[in-house]
Amino acid sequence: MNEMLINSRDLRFQLYELLGVEALTQRERFTEHSRETFDAALETARQIAEEQFAPHNRKGDENEPVFRNGAAETIPETKAAWRAFADAGFLAAHHDAEDGGMQLPTTIQQACNGYFFAANVSTAAYPFLTVAAANLVSAHGTDEQRARWLPPLLDGRFSGTMALTEPHAGSSLGDLRTRAIPQDDGSYRIVGNKIYISGGDQDITDNIVHMVIARIEGAPAGVKGISLFIVPKFRLGADGRPAERNDVTLAGLLHKMGYRGTTSTVLNFGDQGECHGYLVGEPNKGLAYMFHMMNEARIGVGVGAALLGYTGYLHSLEFARNRPQGRPVTAKGEGKQVPIIQHADVRRMLLAQKAYAEGGMALCLYAASLFDDTRTAPGEAARAEAQELLDLLTPVVKSWTAEYGCKANDLAIQVLGGSGYTRDYPVEQFYRDNRLNPIHEGTNGIQAMDLLGRKMRQHGGAGFKALLARAEVAIGEAQQQEATAPLAGEFERATDTVVATALALDEAFETHGPEAVLANAAVYLDLMGRFVVAWLWLRQATVAAQALGGAVADDTAFYQGKLQAARYYLRWELPQIDHHSRLLQGLDDTCLAMHEDWF
Repeated sequence: MNEMLINSRDLRFQLYELLGVEALTQRERFTEHSRETFDAALETARQIAEEQFAPHNRKGDENEPVFRNGAAETIPETKAAWRAFADAGFLAAHHDAEDGGMQLPTTIQQACNGYFFAANVSTAAYPFLTVAAANLVSAHGTDEQRARWLPPLLDGRFSGTMALTEPHAGSSLGDLRTRAIPQDDGSYRIVGNKIYISGGDQDITDNIVHMVIARIEGAPAGVKGISLFIVPKFRLGADGRPAERNDVTLAGLLHKMGYRGTTSTVLNFGDQGECHGYLVGEPNKGLAYMFHMMNEARIGVGVGAALLGYTGYLHSLEFARNRPQGRPVTAKGEGKQVPIIQHADVRRMLLAQKAYAEGGMALCLYAASLFDDTRTAPGEAARAEAQELLDLLTPVVKSWTAEYGCKANDLAIQVLGGSGYTRDYPVEQFYRDNRLNPIHEGTNGIQAMDLLGRKMRQHGGAGFKALLARAEVAIGEAQQQEATAPLAGEFERATDTVVATALALDEAFETHGPEAVLANAAVYLDLMGRFVVAWLWLRQATVAAQALGGAVADDTAFYQGKLQAARYYLRWELPQIDHHSRLLQGLDDTCLAMHEDWF
């Protein structure tokens, strides 16, 4: 059977040969697991994704949720898929066993998530937002809040959202106007409006738990005065079940280019003055808490973007192998037509997709492995270093995959030609669905400024130094293999360029100020993304080259494909950082110096 979500051989390669996740079973938290239990979770995810998520992907796109009688209505298949996901335990997969969880490593959890994103990203958004909301309550809520809200979130009776954006503020969260008014009983009354709230209303679960940021009356202006609140759609009775309707009103649904099966809502809080909210953690620290959810969501965006690119690649590969059209250039118009995969330009487009899709999945799984290391690596120093590197890579994970997952989907449409531009084939929907990812959870431009303005300089550049140390190891390992030694040379030269660029920009912050440097932050983000993904491709190529000597016949082509994709990426994609570096080191002001009235 042709696999259209993820190539399972590639997933096994990345998990077990590249990342060595089986070694996690030696850590105390994961001792009850084995490769067999990891594989069982992956197989369950694949089966549910294929049977419950993928079949209604097109239907959900063509029949987006409707606003009727003040509520959102979804197609029934969405609820059935939610129930299958919840019943299989995936909402609680990484939580403690005593809380009903499986204590799965995040690396395996994100690999499972990949199947659902590839199958139906719109339906998958509901459980993944809920997982993130539950993690937020678990990390920062009181014992009472955890006891009250976590069980129904983890067993699927309740769903969760993050309610940040307001109509007038967009990504400028410090300008929020939603107010929180203290009450004598310790609760708050929430008054305000939120927009673009994914999953903000639906008919899938008994209740919805909104994680809302607001400003307590009298709090400081800007981001320093933001607090975080649990605001349910229904308040709970003494038995913990939904009771009285809270004063949260669905004002409308937004109609999107893609990702249509996920409700995108406009919510009003406190129109009647009776919207009850419950403070999470300390006042005025809400944004720091919310970043717990936002950073997790950014990794999730990366997984979704990479896997939408991946499934589009697999669909276009299947089409190219079976679509006869044209003849080899040497045939001079004679003989039978050949499958289009035999044309060099089609192979170019497929190879680019393979490099983006498999490179993107490698990036996301590596980030997930870092998260596991922050929690379970032996020794505080190892955990701290993993956190620094994860902080550095999070904006890259979110933005590189969003950018190049979309490019992969664009190329998939091109491979299908006229068929790709029709709704008779799914690749056009993959592109529309993926086009949201460069926008939400902080636009790519915001991620670029975060990377260059904060994460590169955080704690004396600790994350960047950790990355360079790993790059040096990869170069040394690749130099030992005849097939990868030339690639090691390419990557070593690129490393020198990346280091020189970072040093020049660090100095420029002091001599020219942040505006001149951050004006080209998007260029820097692309440079770093290309560098990190090239590093991961070099590692994949080295592992493949080592394995080829003892590979069985069926695996030889797989490993050769890894080597060729690495050659493509390091020869075609990585060298573009040279131009990026010239722009950055020269503090090119072409964009910064453009006047508004010149447009």
